[in-house]
Amino acid sequence: MADIQVRVGSRNATKVVSAIAGSGGTLGGLSDVDISSLANGSVLVYNASTNKFEATLELTPGASQNLNINGGSF
Repeated sequence: MADIQVRVGSRNATKVVSAIAGSGGTLGGLSDVDISSLANGSVLVYNASTNKFEATLELTPGASQNLNINGGSF
């Protein structure tokens, strides 16, 4: 990757020596994501017992927890 130079103000000086760019991989290629049960409409939910995000069609937090989903305003 080529160095990126930025000019700030009247001085011509290198402010940024290098930059990091994404590799363009896939979500399923990440080591902490399990998409083996992927289906249309799936969402990723973190599973603390496996330490992975897993694809699921169900959002069931358990009897002792509340599940609030706020999709924002459109």
